Amino acid sequence: MSAFTVPIFPLPTTVLFPNVPLPLHIFEPRYRQMVSEALEGDRIIGMVLLRPGYEGDYEGSPPVYPLGCSGLITHVERLEDGRYDLVLRGLEKFSIQQEELPAVGRLYRSAVVAPIDESVTATSRLALKLERQRLQLLLAQQFGGRLDAQVSESMPDEDLINALAQYLEFDTMEKLALLERQGPIARCRSMIELLEMKQMGSGTGDQGTGTVH
Repeated sequence: MSAFTVPIFPLPTTVLFPNVPLPLHIFEPRYRQMVSEALEGDRIIGMVLLRPGYEGDYEGSPPVYPLGCSGLITHVERLEDGRYDLVLRGLEKFSIQQEELPAVGRLYRSAVVAPIDESVTATSRLALKLERQRLQLLLAQQFGGRLDAQVSESMPDEDLINALAQYLEFDTMEKLALLERQGPIARCRSMIELLEMKQMGSGTGDQGTGTVH
């Protein structure tokens, strides 16, 4: 897959995963412009994470981590004052190759990114299903058996794993580390390890580590 240019939306605590929806409220002028122009084009935005220390240069171009995820605007509502409420659905993981210089009149940042293929091969499908079952069993134990009402059994294995990585209460750097994992099988195994460590740290086997939003 070849590299492409995408507008980037850097945030300090948000990590987007492939095929997972993310609701966003857009209020800064530069990101209103970004959304407006994206809606006139392919509706794609790249979500990236700000590096620590961004506060001193937040209005400029503070450093970001080189790994992110592109997303498609699937739902949008433009408010009367120019703000937007929208839903961004993750498309594919990418690595930033080069950040572009801003065009005249453009307030937001953009970058050339290379997509990272996370497709699951037919030979890996069984291993992925087994890892999903391990993860669901662990979560059911930690949530006291209440997980079934929150998780759809009809979801494809990789979509469920990505959704849990995004919406369970891992801290931001843990989520970035999960995104960095090479594909859903490795991501699922890392999530199991994180949950087991948190379970050991809590000192109780039936106390959940977070909630699924």
